[in-house]
Amino acid sequence: MTLARIASIAAGGDGVARLEDGRVAFVPRTAPGDLVTLRFGHAAKRFVRARVATVVEASPDRVEPPCAHYVRDDCGGCQLMHLSTEAQQQARAHIVGDALRRIAKLDVEDPPLRTAPQPLGYRAKLTLHVGQDGTTIGFHPVGRADRIFALQSCLLASSGVAALWAALRPHRRLLPSALGTLILREDQDGGRHLVAVCTDGRVWEQARALAAALQHAGVPTVVWWQPPEGAARVLAGGAGETYPATVFEQVHPVMGRAARRHALAELGDVHGLHAWDLYAGIGDTTAALLDAGASVESVELDGRAVAFAERQRPADGTRTVRHVGRVEQRLPALRPASVGIVNPPRGGLDPAAVTSLVKQGPARLVYVSCDPATLARDLRGLEAAYRLSAITAFDLFPQTAHVESVATLERR
Repeated sequence: MTLARIASIAAGGDGVARLEDGRVAFVPRTAPGDLVTLRFGHAAKRFVRARVATVVEASPDRVEPPCAHYVRDDCGGCQLMHLSTEAQQQARAHIVGDALRRIAKLDVEDPPLRTAPQPLGYRAKLTLHVGQDGTTIGFHPVGRADRIFALQSCLLASSGVAALWAALRPHRRLLPSALGTLILREDQDGGRHLVAVCTDGRVWEQARALAAALQHAGVPTVVWWQPPEGAARVLAGGAGETYPATVFEQVHPVMGRAARRHALAELGDVHGLHAWDLYAGIGDTTAALLDAGASVESVELDGRAVAFAERQRPADGTRTVRHVGRVEQRLPALRPASVGIVNPPRGGLDPAAVTSLVKQGPARLVYVSCDPATLARDLRGLEAAYRLSAITAFDLFPQTAHVESVATLERR
């Protein structure tokens, strides 16, 4: 057996050890300081992926995971539940700092991390998968995209989502036979939503019966059906357009709002300035900028999100201009701005967007990121025009290796 000492936690949550032959080993479910023996899996010239055979010496950062699924089923939904809260927070801050040093080539320390008020019960959305047998609903074990284990409960789920799953489990026979993915969501007003994402377009005849069963259980729920390549629509339990509740709202609303407030504060006094809101979503940031006295041009690809934002706060023709489209395509035609916020998806900025920002971006740019690696890559691309003046991490996803960051950039 190969003996290894775990040195740190990598992006993705695996422990990192250096082997005697010089290769790096990535080992899930380990803690910095652990001395472990390894069972090897995939091996390459410079690295190996391995699992723990035995823990010879346990790190003081190790704790007993509170979730039975984490140990019994090797649940891949969480990556760091075996670490103390403090060790998890240090690991997530280190993941951001390591990306900035290694990818962006910046000489920086790990950023400060704004901690979450509670380590469990925060997720307003669960995405569950269906096994090949068509009946097992749950999560994937670590590294096993081909397998699903049956979920009893998830300790990360908000009280509303947890109650919905508990009420739904006895009525799974009412779900569509072609179910591929099941999304459970609690919106910002406490309303519950169930989205059945199906693998074919067969009519879901039991949707009303399911909504009635959930209502009878004291868990009223809006029931949605989404066919392949189609938009979700309400079949029971609700009416009208409730688009943001199922598509765009934050998984961790409390910390999501904290990150947005910080991003806006980093812009400084925007009264009388023109601002860009790029990847604008349903317009919350645009509304905040308008309230602070700025004029705003926003860009968002999802036309439904833009329509929702317009209904909430109609453009006045002078201070507000909303564009539907891709940021990289719209940027060259935007009116010059003094400040801007970019909040791209996990894949980060398109290279054409980076080029445009370098050429004509605002004096101050705040970048909200949900992936440290793509943030670091984009900062490297923006360095010709911008310097990083501040960065703060936000603990949006306790128990996992995911982390949100807000970076403030100043034009050189």
